Amino acid sequence: MSMSINTNPGAMIALQSLSSTNRQLETTQMRITTGLKVNGPKDNAATFAIAQNMRGDIAGLSAVKTNLALGQSITNVAIDAGKAIADLLVEMKAKAIQASQDGLDSDSYVALNQEFTSLRSQIDSIVSTAEFNGKNLITAGAADLKVLSTVDGSTITVTKQVFHQTTLAIATLTLTTANNASQALVAIDSAIVTVSKGLASLGSAANRIDIQSEFTGKLQDILKQGVGNLVDADLAQESANLQAYQIKQQLGVQALAIANSGPQSILALFR
Repeated sequence: MSMSINTNPGAMIALQSLSSTNRQLETTQMRITTGLKVNGPKDNAATFAIAQNMRGDIAGLSAVKTNLALGQSITNVAIDAGKAIADLLVEMKAKAIQASQDGLDSDSYVALNQEFTSLRSQIDSIVSTAEFNGKNLITAGAADLKVLSTVDGSTITVTKQVFHQTTLAIATLTLTTANNASQALVAIDSAIVTVSKGLASLGSAANRIDIQSEFTGKLQDILKQGVGNLVDADLAQESANLQAYQIKQQLGVQALAIANSGPQSILALFR
C-alpha cells in the first residue's frame, strides 16, 4: 500500500466510526434526558404520528371527564338538597298528625302552625341555594341538564325535579284547625311521594354519570399506557447503551489519534 501525507484512509475510517458513535451517544443521551425514544417525527415518523393521534384522544377524554365531574357535582347538590327537603316534609307530616287530634286548645294550634310554617319556609331556602356553577335542578324554572359523556358528543340527560313548595302544592297549608291539619296531611303525603320519585330520578342519572366517569378514566389510562408503549424509552437499556457508547467514543478518539500519527513514519524514509 502506498504511503501519502495528503490522503490518510485510516484516519478517514476512524473519523467516520467516531462520528457514528457520537451520533448514537447523542441519541441515547436525548432518550435518557426526555425519557422518550420517539421525541419527534425524525426519530420514527409513523410511531410519532400514531402517538400524536392517541394524545389527541386522551385530551378529548380529559375534557369529557371534566364535564362529567361537573355534571356529578350539579346532580349531587340537587340530590343532597332533595334529601334535606324530604326530611323536612317528614317533620311537617309529624306536625300535621299532631295537629289533627281533636280537642287541642288554640295555643297549641298556633304553636304547631308556626313550626309547620317555619319548616315549609326552610324548603324554599334549600331550593334557592341548591346551585352549583350557576345550575339549579330543583328550583322553579329549572331546565334539564345534558352532560357530555363521550368524545363523539353523546350526552346523559339529568331531568329537572322542581321541589319548590308551590310545585309540591304545600304553599297554602295551615294547621290552625284539626280539619286543616287533616287536609295538610294528605298534601304532605303526596309531596313526600313526589320528592321521593324525584330523588330516584336524580339518583339514577347520578349513577349513570358515575359509571361513565369511571369508564372514561379507565379508557384514558389505557390510551396513556398505549402511548407509553410506543414512545417511552427503556431507561435500563439506554443506561447500558450509554456506557457502551462512551467506551466506544474513547476508543474512537484513540484510534483517530493513532491513524493521524501514521504519516509521521514517512519522515523516517528521509533520514
